Formats: sequence, structure tokens, C-alpha cells
Amino acid sequence: MEVPGGPAAPEPGEIRALKQCLLRRNKSREQHGVAASCLKELRNKACDILAIDKSLAPVTLVLAEDGTIVDDDDYFLCLPANTKFVVLAGNEKWTHNSDGGTAWITQESFDRDETDSGAGLKWKNVARQLKEDLSSIILLSEEELQMLIDVPCSELAQELSQSHVAVQGLQNTLQQVLDQREEARQSRQLLELYLRALEKEGGILSKQQESRADLGDESDAVDTGIRESSSEVTPASQILLALKEKPAPELSLSSQDLELVAKEDPKALAVALNWDLKKTEAVQQACNQELRLRLQQVQSLRSLRSISARTSSLPGDMENPKRTRRDPM
Repeated sequence: MEVPGGPAAPEPGEIRALKQCLLRRNKSREQHGVAASCLKELRNKACDILAIDKSLAPVTLVLAEDGTIVDDDDYFLCLPANTKFVVLAGNEKWTHNSDGGTAWITQESFDRDETDSGAGLKWKNVARQLKEDLSSIILLSEEELQMLIDVPCSELAQELSQSHVAVQGLQNTLQQVLDQREEARQSRQLLELYLRALEKEGGILSKQQESRADLGDESDAVDTGIRESSSEVTPASQILLALKEKPAPELSLSSQDLELVAKEDPKALAVALNWDLKKTEAVQQACNQELRLRLQQVQSLRSLRSISARTSSLPGDMENPKRTRRDPM
């Protein structure tokens, strides 16, 4: 007995390719693989394999994915291989099954459906991406990394089909990647602040040099006879450079430069060097000591020269006392 409602069988001599299909009854997980060239042949095989009484007409084939009724032979031929069908007999109604669907549904359609269903399922899409290619960690955003870190270990292990220990190690690795990105961001921010400070310091030094040049021009044009105070005199740029770069700048400066540094106002010098006041006063004290040492050396040298000069200016008889002795005879 043939099942009514299907298209006619192929004409004699007409050859049609067989299409692989998966069949199951409604609300059943057991599937059977068959091959048929048309819907009529597929219905007949379904009744035989699934033990459906052909008297329970009509026998309807629907897509397991969404319950779409397939009653057009041309549409059947357009379906890909291994499409899943649910066979309904009589007045049965299609009901969704958790494992329903077709083998040809792409991963992208799953991702799109789950994303549309709510933001809470977004981490599953990221986990699947990570499961396919572990190196995609470097492509994940910080939000996605934090999302996987916050997922309970048991749920992530179930999604990745991994043990709890392996997933815990994975989450630790994700945390390290997130920390490294945060450290890199902070390093960039510190570098930007450092470069801004250098630019600001360079601007201060250039303004001070311009101010000193202006003061020098004014003092050359009009000599008032009044000596400027030490706070109004700023050491030359080469002195500032030596104070900054030399480990012992007092040994590299001339006595005149040492005198300028020693007489400079500590606060003004600290601003010029961009130092704190304590460090500036320590450098000034070292310059003072070096300057006093050099002055002592100069005074000692002058004293030696003075003694030498007095010795050379004594009378000739005093210079050779043996000549004053007379012969007693």
C-alpha cells in the first residue's frame, strides 16, 4: 500500500540521484539514516524503518530544525545531504526537540541565534572560538577576556569539554594576558607623562636662558654700578648641563663657575635644575668645599713662592758665611 500525498514516482528510465537523509519519530532521539531519490520513496522507507502503520494517513515529513513541512519534491532535492526529518503520522503535531536541527546549519547561525537570545550567552560564542583555535587568545578583547575569567569554572569546562584543572589553568592564563595588557597601558601612560615633563623642563630652561640674556643686555647698555643680587643671576646653560650630567660636577667646573653656583640662590637653582631643594643645597655645599680647597691650594702655592723669593734676595755674605772667616795667621 502506497502512502498518499506524495509526488509521483520517477518515470521509467528516469534516473535520480539518491539523497542521504536522517529520520526519526516525533519526541524521539533515535535516528535512522536512509537514502531516497524522491519524497514518495522517503515516506515509504520511513514507514518501513520506523514501523509506522500506513493506514494512519497522512504521513508528513517535516524538518527537525523548525517543523517546516516538506511536500514539494523539487524543494526536497534542494536540501543538502544528511538533512534531519521528523516523520508525523495522522494528527501528530511537530514539537521542538533539544537535539533537533540539521547537519548543514553553520556555526555562524548558532552564534547569531545565541547572541540574539541574550548577552548572557555571549561568553559561549567566545569559548567556542577559543576551543577551535587556542591562539585566538591574542585576538580577544579585554572585555572578552574578562568575560571568560568571570564564567564559573564548571560551566566553562562543560562548554570546552575539558577538565576543571585544565580550565582553571586556562583562566589563569587569560588573567595573565589581561594583566600584561594593563601593565603595557600603564607603561605607555608613564612614558607619555615623562615625555611631557621633558618638554616642560626644556621650556623652563629656554625661558631662563632668554631671561638671562635679556638681563645681560640691559646691564651692558646701562651700568648703574649696583651689583645684582645672587638670586637674579642664573648660571649659564653649560653649568646647568654639567650639574645634571656629571656624577661629581664640582670637579668638572672651573673656579669661576664654582663661585657662581655657590652664590646662586638655592631655590632659583632648584627650579632651574628641576631638583628638590635638599639635593640642590647638597650640590652647592660640594661646590663650596671644592672652591675652598682650590683657594687653599692657591694660598699655599703663593706662600711657597713668597718664601722662595725671600731666600733668593739675601746678601751675598749671608749667602756664603765661609767667606767672612779670616786667616788667623
